[in-house]
Amino acid sequence: MGFQERVGPTLGDFTPEQRGLVKAILQAAASIAANEGYDELEQVLNADDYLLEETGEAGFSSSNFHIAFLGSPAETGTWQLYFGGHHFALSNTYRDGQMVGATPSFRGVEPFTPFTMNGRENAPMAQERVAFAAALEALSQEEASKATLSGTYTNILAGPQQDDAIPVVQEGLRLQEATPTVQSLVLAAIETYVRDVNDTGADVVMAKYKAELGDTFLGFSGTRSVDAENDYVRIDGPSVWIEFSLQPGRSIPGIHPHSVWRDKSSDYGGNTE
Repeated sequence: MGFQERVGPTLGDFTPEQRGLVKAILQAAASIAANEGYDELEQVLNADDYLLEETGEAGFSSSNFHIAFLGSPAETGTWQLYFGGHHFALSNTYRDGQMVGATPSFRGVEPFTPFTMNGRENAPMAQERVAFAAALEALSQEEASKATLSGTYTNILAGPQQDDAIPVVQEGLRLQEATPTVQSLVLAAIETYVRDVNDTGADVVMAKYKAELGDTFLGFSGTRSVDAENDYVRIDGPSVWIEFSLQPGRSIPGIHPHSVWRDKSSDYGGNTE
C-alpha cells in the first residue's frame, strides 16, 4: 500500500549527503514552525517507518518518498517542486522566482493517535483536527443546521488524480452569515494548511483567503467533535478548497485522516496543461 510508482528518485536512492540536500530544499520551500511544513512532513515520514515496524510490509518506509522537478529550477520561467509518497504530496509551483501555487497539497497519516518513532513523539495532523472541531463546536444550532451536508463522506472528493472533482455548487454555511468567532476559527483552520508553506508565500495566500472569507462556505458531515469514523469537514471558497475526512485504519486498528488543500485559481500555479 505504501509504495506506488511515482515520478522521481526516492530518498532511498540517495546517499546521506544527497538526502541532506533534499532536506535543505524542502526546508526552504516549507515552513519550519512546529507541526507545520517541514516538521509535519518529517512526522508523516516517521509514520511510514512506524507502519513498517508494526506490519512488516516493505512498502512502508520513509525511504520510499520521491522528489522531482517539473521544468528546470531557475530564477526565470515556470517550474514545480514535487515531493510525495504514501499520505503526502507537496507541489509548489514557481514563476520568475516567486511561488505562484502551493497546491494540490495532500496529507494523511496512520496512526492518527500520537506515536513514538525515530526518537520523537509524532502527531502530525492533530492540529488540523483540533482546529476543525473548534470551528464546528462554536456553531449555533442554526449555523450548524446550515453547515450540515447531506449524505455521508467516506473519503475526500478532490484527492490525487481527481482534479475536476470540486463541486460547482457550494454547500454549507456561508461565512458572511456566521459570527466573528466562527469566522476567526475557520481562518485558523485554513492556516493549519497554508502555514505549511514558508512565511513569504503563506502571507500572500492568507491575504487572499481573508478577503474572500465572506463568500466561503463551511460544511460538515458526522460529528462536530471530528473524532469518529466518517466525520468530514469542508471549506469551500472562491479560491480555497480544503477537505478533512476520517476513515477506518487501513493497516492498524483505529481511524486515520485523509485531507487535501486545493486552490481553484492556483492549483499547479494556474497551469491547466
